[in-house]
Amino acid sequence: MTTRTPRALIVGMGIGGLATAMRLHEIGWEPVIVERAPDRRPAGYFIGLFETGRATAQRMGVLDAIGNRADMTSVTYDIERDGRRRPGMGYGDLPGGPRLILRGDIEAALYDTVAPVTEIRYGTTPVALDEHPGGVNVTLRTTTGDDASENTERFDLVVGADGLRSTVRRLAFGPHEQFMRPLNHIIAATVMKDPIPGFRPQDGVVLAEPGRSVWTFPFTDHQPGLLFNYRTTDEDAQFRRPPIDSLRAAFGPEPTGPVLEHLLQQFEQADDYLFDSVHQVEMNTWHTDRIVVLGDAAWCLTLYSGMGASTAMAGADLLGTLLQRNPGNIPRALREWDQKLRPFMDIQQKSGRTQGLTMFVPQTPREKAMRTVMQKMLSRPAGKKVMSALMAKGFKEKSIDIAAV
Repeated sequence: MTTRTPRALIVGMGIGGLATAMRLHEIGWEPVIVERAPDRRPAGYFIGLFETGRATAQRMGVLDAIGNRADMTSVTYDIERDGRRRPGMGYGDLPGGPRLILRGDIEAALYDTVAPVTEIRYGTTPVALDEHPGGVNVTLRTTTGDDASENTERFDLVVGADGLRSTVRRLAFGPHEQFMRPLNHIIAATVMKDPIPGFRPQDGVVLAEPGRSVWTFPFTDHQPGLLFNYRTTDEDAQFRRPPIDSLRAAFGPEPTGPVLEHLLQQFEQADDYLFDSVHQVEMNTWHTDRIVVLGDAAWCLTLYSGMGASTAMAGADLLGTLLQRNPGNIPRALREWDQKLRPFMDIQQKSGRTQGLTMFVPQTPREKAMRTVMQKMLSRPAGKKVMSALMAKGFKEKSIDIAAV
């Protein structure tokens, strides 16, 4: 008697999708990846990889390939618009010592393992899901140039790893508005072409004011990343004009000063950028019997948590483990997966909209003043030791190897 190899459709070729394909292939499944884009995405922007992600990547055998772009000689400065500066705490100085990398570093490490053994279809997206006891009939639309075609295939499992505005989530669970919780902030990210005058190329800067901030993230062998953040009460208005106009309005009306003006010009001159509103995804369940969403499609912690990449990999790793432990019983595997991850993700979401958000963007003058005091303490070795110890408690959950079972 021949046992049929179970097939899984994985929607989205980001970190979560590639990690899922890798794990499912390892346990004897046949994964098929579909990606809306016509080809692979560029390397993307800054990511911090905490211990949760490092432990998962190590277990999956890709940690060395992911690497670390942190420059050990880098100094991050807290700056004011008038040019004043003081040594501050960079992202790599946070408790847990996150690796500083690009999203594409993780994707490339996973892709090199997955691509030789997995079918990948570009320009393809699901348009209908028909779940039944034996699997899911999926209608897929593939667009090539001006031509589009549709076909329906059966899969044992459908995995939505297709981001914040997930097509799988919309088709299987409901409209985006039902699950997306706005944090009332806008982010704008790009890669800088030119260094900041008066600073070393390997140094970073942070300009943080109540309700708005800008960060740069230096790397050893790549142009620095640039991230603007600002609070807004009218998200829709931010998209009715060019992004640079919204940025200048958000950081006005005060004079920009030399550094902020340089950074705004870097964004304006960028070949590629991200300009988007910030949301978390809140769902009572991440699965049906045969359909599951993970990563940003399921919990979207936002960049303020620093855990998006780590939890996407951990979620995929754990999914493979529980499917392997529950052969022939996909619904039970998905229930166990949800129950294991949910308390951890609840903690990460809360951290992202509280501690993480205020770290990136002080919300009030009082928080700005507290940040200034903290940075002054960090400029002294004894103060840095005390502050690091105080902050460590709030970061301990980022070191949990949630996928180890």
